[in-house]
Amino acid sequence: MTRKIAIYGKGGIGKSTTTQNTAAALAFFHGQHVFIHGCDPKADSTRLILGGKPQETVMDSLRVYGSEKVTLDKVVKTGFHDIRCVESGGPEPGVGCAGRGVITAIDLMEENGAYTEDLDYIFFDVLGDVVCGGFAMPIRDGKAQEVYIVASGEMMAIYAANNICKGLVKYAKQSGVRLGGVICNSRNVDGEREFLEEFTAAIGTQMIHFVPRDNIVQKAEFNKKTVTEFDPTANQALEYKALGKKIMDNEMFVIPKPLDMDELESMVVKYGMCD
Repeated sequence: MTRKIAIYGKGGIGKSTTTQNTAAALAFFHGQHVFIHGCDPKADSTRLILGGKPQETVMDSLRVYGSEKVTLDKVVKTGFHDIRCVESGGPEPGVGCAGRGVITAIDLMEENGAYTEDLDYIFFDVLGDVVCGGFAMPIRDGKAQEVYIVASGEMMAIYAANNICKGLVKYAKQSGVRLGGVICNSRNVDGEREFLEEFTAAIGTQMIHFVPRDNIVQKAEFNKKTVTEFDPTANQALEYKALGKKIMDNEMFVIPKPLDMDELESMVVKYGMCD
């Protein structure tokens, strides 16, 4: 059975990098069949898997060809270790709702049978910390069953994670979606691991993995690759391998209990966090 996972987190937290590196590790080290559906109008959720090649988005294709002529071969590309990729894209700048593009693209993929039964995982890489409108569709309409939040020990990343949990609570009752945990994409701030462990325990979930900061991630990106493709023997590749295995084995799926502002502020003050 295909597991459908939505990845959320503060804008700029490294969500797309984490998603692509985790997907690459699942495919390379664990032999999993993976599909990445990019839900950000910037259409940068799949570039490392595709070797930096620009991918025609669903919304661009709809504008050029019309809905009747948009076929999977036009918008679904295959990259590293047979990972399949699609980008929703968005409207022309300043025109229309980008969230609407997410709804349209996911519906089109379903109607055309893109999410095949042989897939082990579908990852929805969702814009920033937006949990309203079209960007909430993966969790609102039950397109995704699991959510992982990418965060760090920085104050705004924790605030965003807490807000995402508030949105999750709302949609959990109607769609059955559950939180699988928080992935710490480390920024090397003081007390980071301890802060994330206390925060995740307080909201009733887990820090599923602590991904250390390593410059090889940037080196791999300069070469238009994930770390696993760039150097599968590197320590960071093994970190993503471990994260992939933890996701595979995870059985802790919860409706989170987000903190109120006073509780969150107290925790932030305790650890002296600031951006």
